[in-house]
Amino acid sequence: MSTEQRIVAIIQARMGSSRLPGKVLLPIEGRPMLEWVVRRASRASLVNQVMVATTKDPADDPLAAWCAENQIACFRGSLYDVLDRFYQAAKSAQADVVVRITADCPFLDPQLVDETIRAFLASGVDFAANRLPPPWRRTYPIGLDTEVASFSALERAWREARETYEREHVMPYLYDSEGRFKTLLLQHETDCGSYRWTVDTPQDLEAARRIAAAFGGRDDFSWLDVLALVQQHPELSAINSGVAHKSYNDIDQRNR
Repeated sequence: MSTEQRIVAIIQARMGSSRLPGKVLLPIEGRPMLEWVVRRASRASLVNQVMVATTKDPADDPLAAWCAENQIACFRGSLYDVLDRFYQAAKSAQADVVVRITADCPFLDPQLVDETIRAFLASGVDFAANRLPPPWRRTYPIGLDTEVASFSALERAWREARETYEREHVMPYLYDSEGRFKTLLLQHETDCGSYRWTVDTPQDLEAARRIAAAFGGRDDFSWLDVLALVQQHPELSAINSGVAHKSYNDIDQRNR
């Protein structure tokens, strides 16, 4: 297994969430949610650089300003063609391997990011993930999502993908047609796929804030620590249990 390749984690972020506008800069235990994601992603030992990919839309100026203030690399690109935004960001960072992370996952686990990267490197696939949307079977909670692809595979997707959802959700072209690419889906030994730790609605934000508060503002806990907490306190999971998760082929209705 070689780790000589340049591995860049790119955090997808913008202010214009359809269900919770401005969510990426909303506070969790006194820090913007994006800071939680950046700090936790930066602890992944196999990642050479963490950068944020946002849009050129003026609405994302505060997000870019936050990155500048905190000395976080920030690439600004297309609003709805997120695949192009990711490709251009990865190209600017001279990435050999791209790790896709979204800014609405404050409990992203750096060890799980490393595990996904190791599996990708060891298996020789074009794309690996620890969770894919239905209809794929998923055993990790929503909100730990890590997708890893070679730059060459990302470049091919950027060149060939035509469907709107493939452009908007970045990676579907790499896994939505069997045999197109070599892919790997990591599975956990026990099925934890029903847990929802992402932030896309006010209920999700409340759940995340309650979970973070239980750790006293620390951000160095693992996903297994979160799992133990919510198993001990099922009322935390009940806060956002009714939230429907978007499908991989949903598109933003504003993308016309």
